Amino acid sequence: MSGMALRAHFDGKKIVLDKLFELEPDAELIVTVLPNPQEAAEREEWFALAAQMLERAYGGDEPEYDISSIKEFNSDYAGPDYAGR
Repeated sequence: MSGMALRAHFDGKKIVLDKLFELEPDAELIVTVLPNPQEAAEREEWFALAAQMLERAYGGDEPEYDISSIKEFNSDYAGPDYAGR
């Protein structure tokens, strides 16, 4: 039998296929539990809010800071080697 995806639900006691389908004995199955639609919608709202706050903090009107505006270099920073260090 080739692989396929079948919709199912949990009735509180067992997993039930949504449509009748003949399975062979000892057929190997993979069960994926999908997120609750309400939880997924709430998570999307949080992601949208986070993106909005990041846009506000780092939006197009944020000034570009030149390397010369750094008053004290962080010697613990292991990033790119800046000129003037």
